[in-house]
Amino acid sequence: MRSHGSAVAEAVTALEGKRRLSLARIVELNLGFFGLQLSFGLLVANTSPIFRSLGAEESELPLLWIAGPMTGMLVQPLVGALSDRTTSRFGRRTPFLAAGSVLAAASLVAMPLAPALWVAVALLWVLDTANNLVLEPYRATVADRLPPDQLPRGFLVQSAFTGAAQTLAYLLPWALATLIDHRLVDANGVPLTVRIAFGAGAVITLSTILYSLLRVPEPSLSPSEREALVRLPRRPLLAEIWTALRTMPAPMRRLALPMLCQWYAMFVFWQFWLDTIARRLLGTHDPASDAYREAILLTQQLGTLYNAIAFVAALALIPLLRRWPIRTVHATCLALSGLSMLLLARAGSVTSLALAMVGIGIGWAALMGNNHALLARCLPAHRIGIYMGLFNLFIVVPMLAETVTMPLLYRHLLGSDPSQAIVMAGFIMMTGGLTIFLSGNPSVSAFLRQNRKK
Repeated sequence: MRSHGSAVAEAVTALEGKRRLSLARIVELNLGFFGLQLSFGLLVANTSPIFRSLGAEESELPLLWIAGPMTGMLVQPLVGALSDRTTSRFGRRTPFLAAGSVLAAASLVAMPLAPALWVAVALLWVLDTANNLVLEPYRATVADRLPPDQLPRGFLVQSAFTGAAQTLAYLLPWALATLIDHRLVDANGVPLTVRIAFGAGAVITLSTILYSLLRVPEPSLSPSEREALVRLPRRPLLAEIWTALRTMPAPMRRLALPMLCQWYAMFVFWQFWLDTIARRLLGTHDPASDAYREAILLTQQLGTLYNAIAFVAALALIPLLRRWPIRTVHATCLALSGLSMLLLARAGSVTSLALAMVGIGIGWAALMGNNHALLARCLPAHRIGIYMGLFNLFIVVPMLAETVTMPLLYRHLLGSDPSQAIVMAGFIMMTGGLTIFLSGNPSVSAFLRQNRKK
């Protein structure tokens, strides 16, 4: 009988043969990620306005947004573990990508049609579940298909598509407003432009993911690969996740604190920048007012800008990372993003807001690409899916922490002032830059190892 160790070794050997892909093939492989991120982008750009239109209060927004972190925490590790075990003739990741894309498209059509706040919240849970069903296998697909030296390129192409998709997510309602009066709303107060944008997003999400699956199909498992996977010890699913969590690679553990800072800050930013702009530039916090709808339109324009900058920045980072260490580049981008949030909170004109978007866009590009590039190079080939899923905990736990703590902080520490929330996010983001830099510093690592021995 073969030992557990020899079975694992054979599985790793069978799965580690990776061919280099041209940049064009990497782009085609990741085109579906554009559709996925458009779905996420429409949520980020429009969830708060939809909730506010249906009667939600500012202080309730963090709790209503809890669907994102909760579905990410539950769905991604499970999908990661299941996809690692899958031996279908379509590959390990493809069944999950296809099912998730269909569910996401259907949910996008339904979301802006919600007749009441509770329905919109329920649909947010369904749509976030669908998005997470696609996200983890897509991250794992890049790690599966590319050799280590191409991983930064693969994940930065994903980051570029994130910027492009979310640019479109913000641009769609704004562009539609040039053709349709943005003050036209349905009986529930949701702008007609938002409803049309979600419908278009559903078509794009489904078609791009299916294009990638058909144009760059996942290689079928060879008989030896399938046999190696079947031979691996089969634990109960939850036990498999717990074992992976306990045996997490050390480089992955060192990313926990930087990720906490990055994602806590971004969640605060997404929730409160609309009301910051509405109050500071347009002097309103009434979601039923024309001025607030003007603020929504301005936020969509600025969101278009920062995501377009993220698209360009992600492409620019590819050659930069050939010359400079990835941690140094990443830390610099995060610091610039944090400083830009401070500028946003004090901005008194559209020009200063636009300047803030430059730094936020650069930080967003780095956040979406560099963290996964740092992670992927330390993962064993036969457990990429489960560790990519568990890495999502480093995103959703900060979001859950923000959801629990921000209502209290917002009322009692920040004086119910959304601009103060953005200031806090800026300082937290800069702290994230510092921790990512220190986590890769050899002297700091040596100091930590020495103290663990003591």
